[in-house]
Amino acid sequence: MDTIYALSSGAPPAAIAVVRISGPRAGQALERLLGKLPRPREAKLGSLRAADGSLLDQALMLWFPGPNSETGEDCAELQLHGGRAVVDAVYGELSRMEGLRLAQPGEFTRRAFANGQIDLLQVEGLADLVSAETELQRRAALGMAGGAFSRKIGHWQERLLALSAQVEAVLDFEEEGDVAALADDFAKGITALFGAIRDALEAPNAEVLREGYRVALAGPPNAGKSTLFNALVGREAAITTPIAGTTRDVLESHVGLAGVPFTFVDMAGLRDEAGDTVENIGIARALAEIERADCVLWLGPEGEGPVGAWEIDARCDLVDQTRKRAPAQRVSAATGHGMANLKEALVNHARAAMPKPGEVALGRRQRELMQAAADALAEAVGSRDPLVTAEHLRVARAAFDRLTGQAATEDVLDALFGRFCIGK
Repeated sequence: MDTIYALSSGAPPAAIAVVRISGPRAGQALERLLGKLPRPREAKLGSLRAADGSLLDQALMLWFPGPNSETGEDCAELQLHGGRAVVDAVYGELSRMEGLRLAQPGEFTRRAFANGQIDLLQVEGLADLVSAETELQRRAALGMAGGAFSRKIGHWQERLLALSAQVEAVLDFEEEGDVAALADDFAKGITALFGAIRDALEAPNAEVLREGYRVALAGPPNAGKSTLFNALVGREAAITTPIAGTTRDVLESHVGLAGVPFTFVDMAGLRDEAGDTVENIGIARALAEIERADCVLWLGPEGEGPVGAWEIDARCDLVDQTRKRAPAQRVSAATGHGMANLKEALVNHARAAMPKPGEVALGRRQRELMQAAADALAEAVGSRDPLVTAEHLRVARAAFDRLTGQAATEDVLDALFGRFCIGK
């Protein structure tokens, strides 16, 4: 196996540049640079030198012999001065060593997974943690990356294995001509496990946390959608003019409000009469966005918006504006009136749909596999035949194995680890 290396900190220039080395030749590489290996897990300041003896840098070094390392194999860490020339010089020296190469994206984490240091659920949590932009995203990702959900799945696997063992024992007795029956609490055990998984499936989706709570601004042309959109996202993201139909396509902007991720969507104005081809395409896309949105702000005539939409009395600063009788919010994007209240209401609404601090948010892959396990258990509860029951329990175990990565396919792994940067 190759020994890999990569910069694990931010791109230079920086105060510190951290270069990680992992693989069977990690110790040899560190010894070549430093002259000797430092004590395991003890930071040492020393001079890094090239093969010709020239000084590369004064750096802090750490040595982590496997398997007690992050990747489960021999690892070294170089904390260099963060200049680009320093990093390039160390890279050049490492590249000339036999058996060393630059790491691929996510390769350090993939090796940790392959060596049993983490499971696939923790990998997914790490990927979300790396991409987290808001406090809610960070907290949810930490819970998954820290192994809290993995431990819960492990407990379920133990219970499922015990139930499977009871069925197999009954089947063994039948093969020997003896009569055996399942314990009275067998069905209760399956039902309890099914209930626990069903409750977990009711957790908030990771997609809304990862992509942001999706808020669509809808209404007829020239209703003030783009002006309000710009005020919500805090920049001139959409072109605003008095001309009706200025917005023809869907515009998205991702922002964080009070630590909550949002995706605000501006779109073409809705109207019944036919327009030109481009406008009609824009209206079709707008209707699709309304269906997709978690929340719709309706700026059109009162009572004519989609079911469940928030009635927004926009342009409340204009004296000639027709007032809505019972709007959810009265705002003026031009003067700022009501904008703070609208943002606060959206934040509170979004938080209710997102995981609470410490809760786990389930991704699409995780939900599908947990649902498959729950469906198999439901079938097992209703089965009278021990052989059929055993097969349903086997299907549930297989779903859990795929969930944790014990039976993951290469395409799933490639897609997941491709989310990481080179040094992770």
